[in-house]
Amino acid sequence: MSTQRLASLDSSIVSRLPDYSKPLFEAKTEKGLTFEAIANHLGRSEVAVAALFYGQAQASAEDVDKLSGLLGVPKEAIAAQMMGFPDRGRAGPMPPVEPLIYRLYEIVQNYGYAYKAIFNEKFGDGIMSAICFTTKVEKEVEEDGSTWAVITLRGKWLPFSRF
Repeated sequence: MSTQRLASLDSSIVSRLPDYSKPLFEAKTEKGLTFEAIANHLGRSEVAVAALFYGQAQASAEDVDKLSGLLGVPKEAIAAQMMGFPDRGRAGPMPPVEPLIYRLYEIVQNYGYAYKAIFNEKFGDGIMSAICFTTKVEKEVEEDGSTWAVITLRGKWLPFSRF
């Protein structure tokens, strides 16, 4: 078993998640796997894999096969829901109460209009896609030992059309 710290399923949100989430998290914990290790096995990003576990992304047949093999969860128990259409955005209350998720929400509250202004100046009138999108989380450690979280959001720019 790994000594790596593992993300586990918060029991307070289980009722808002797909039925397959709980057995996936249990198998992940039992096998001592991080999202990074599972992502490497699936050939996907760790954020995309975590989104699969929470029902916020759609799995391919290949994802289901690989997850089933790696975690020992029967394909039949996860395939239909994981390959169906995700019900995104329902995993938690609004505003969020979990401190880390709230801080992300707070960033948008505090800097949302500033981001919008800069986007508009650089790209014109439009929006950044959250569909044609990638994201990653990185850890930086400075020389003095202080640790920084780096979140990259990369979305296609979609200009509003005139009609």
